[in-house]
Amino acid sequence: MKLVRWNSSADCCEWAGVTCDGGGLGHVTGLNLSNESISGGLQNSNALFSLQYLENLDLSFNNFNTTLPDRFAYLTHRSLKLENPNLATLVSNLTGLIELHLDGVNISSHGNKWCQDLAFSLPNLQVLSLSNCFLSGPIDSSLAQLRYLSVIRLDGNNLFAPVPEFFANFSNLTILHLSDCNLQGKFPPKVFQVSTLEILDLSYNHDLWGYLPDGLQSGPLKTLVLSYTNFSGRLPDSIGTLRNLSRIELATCKFNGSIPMSIANLTELVYIDFSSNMFSGPIPSFCKSKKLMYIDFSHNQLSGEIPSTCFEGLLKLLSIDLSFNSLSGSIPSSLLAIPSLQKVLLSFNQFTGQVPEFSAASSSSLDTLDLSSNKLEGPIPSSVFDIKRLIVLVLSSNKFNGTIQLNRFQKFSNLYHLDLSFNNLTVENASNATLSSFPQISTLKLASCKLRVFPDLSNQSKLGSLDLSDNQITGVVPHWIWKVGPIPERLRQLNELYSLNSSHNALVGLIPSALGNFLRLESLDLSDNKLSGEIPQQLAKLTFLSVLNLSNNMLVGRIPTSTQLQSFSAASFANNEGLCGAPLEEKCADTSTITQFPTRHGVVIKWKYIIPELGYIFGLGIVVGPLCSGSGENMVLQSH
Repeated sequence: MKLVRWNSSADCCEWAGVTCDGGGLGHVTGLNLSNESISGGLQNSNALFSLQYLENLDLSFNNFNTTLPDRFAYLTHRSLKLENPNLATLVSNLTGLIELHLDGVNISSHGNKWCQDLAFSLPNLQVLSLSNCFLSGPIDSSLAQLRYLSVIRLDGNNLFAPVPEFFANFSNLTILHLSDCNLQGKFPPKVFQVSTLEILDLSYNHDLWGYLPDGLQSGPLKTLVLSYTNFSGRLPDSIGTLRNLSRIELATCKFNGSIPMSIANLTELVYIDFSSNMFSGPIPSFCKSKKLMYIDFSHNQLSGEIPSTCFEGLLKLLSIDLSFNSLSGSIPSSLLAIPSLQKVLLSFNQFTGQVPEFSAASSSSLDTLDLSSNKLEGPIPSSVFDIKRLIVLVLSSNKFNGTIQLNRFQKFSNLYHLDLSFNNLTVENASNATLSSFPQISTLKLASCKLRVFPDLSNQSKLGSLDLSDNQITGVVPHWIWKVGPIPERLRQLNELYSLNSSHNALVGLIPSALGNFLRLESLDLSDNKLSGEIPQQLAKLTFLSVLNLSNNMLVGRIPTSTQLQSFSAASFANNEGLCGAPLEEKCADTSTITQFPTRHGVVIKWKYIIPELGYIFGLGIVVGPLCSGSGENMVLQSH
């Protein structure tokens, strides 16, 4: 007995059955109370639940006569391992047991062992829940003896085996969870025909393949999740008979063909995700699915126009993602009229025409609107500027026109991502107003927006990506973003900047050395400007830099030597006639023996530039010298 030997005057780390961490901090990490004749329950064991660093707890071979207290759920650092007793010993005398829940317990047993242990000892078992138990496969045929099974949960085990055919023989099966089990081979299609099945989850089994069989019949199936598997083929028209289906997830599979129009009959549908497949053809109508909250058909090959009635009456819809398809026609006004909508993602399609106004925009729940890479035209709807909850607004690569004052976006106090690039817009910054009311802005993209001056973003501490390329910005880069010499205090506030693109403008002056202080910078593009002078050595400190383009400027001198800068191709520095050194082919002149001499006025003469000129002058003197004999004392050489 260990407990009787515990001495409160001694260090608890020296008590029998107590294990502490190795760092000398006195944190109890293990507690072995096995075979201590503990009776009753643990409801009042406050000391046990205060051990916040506890990782291992052994309470085996005691006399508990109550259920474990709910407070065990808060022991987040604890791990349970079934060793003594093992699984066979634990269940050997529990022949009447109908539910077994050991989720998260480390059983570490091979398929033919754990299946046989359960089959021989628990003939009446109805619920088997062993997710994340370190079980391995294959699933032994002995498990078929548990003919009353209605719930099977084996998620998160490394079975590395196929699903056996006998799973279709469990006539009472209602829930089958087999996600992330490394299942392999063909899934038996007869399982889809089990008349009692309500939930089937096979997701995240990348080597599991199969198809949805024809002739699906109306039944209690509510949830069908096949995402991230190798399921393929066409969806059968009979999918529309699954009238109780509320959730269907087929993301990142290999389904193809058109989406059956019969899916419009699924009136209980709440969640549908068909993203990243090869579906083609039109989108079915969902106007009968009044409970729909989530639609994702992104990354497919869907085409055609969306009927104006497609989304009518979906008053619970929160998110719709139709991006990366080939949908055409106008955006239905019925979609933008849904008051519950939070996210609308329609990018990379062929939508045309003007965007309808948002009804009740001031009370809208919309936080994300992405209409980029379409063929939308006309002015940006004025109601957009009344949607106060916007976090992400992406309208780039369309044909929107008109003039927008940048300070109109200041009412979006939570705006995180703004992209108006590549339209026919003219964005003006009236009176050089600062955008200090953009406290959350992380990405600002205003490429090709006819900007003439830099917007003042001096207080944007979370700014990570800034794209002002293809504008009409002239002059030097403003002091708030950088300056040569010590980095200004408010420049330090831009320490999250990871991408800066000011290419294709008319910027002049030097590349500031203070850029070297943006240690998180991954992409820098200053190409196609009129920048001059040398590349500052400080750029060599940017160890995360993976994209660099300084081409088409008027830079001179040697490219600083560093592993980082020399890793870029010559194209990053091309068309700067005065630049030399790797990775360019132009070699720099050896200046190791060139000396600088001060003049009497303190001006330093750099002989590497003067020597070629003197050679020309001396050569000229040989020819014309005799003609000027006697007048040399009156000649003065001036250097400009």
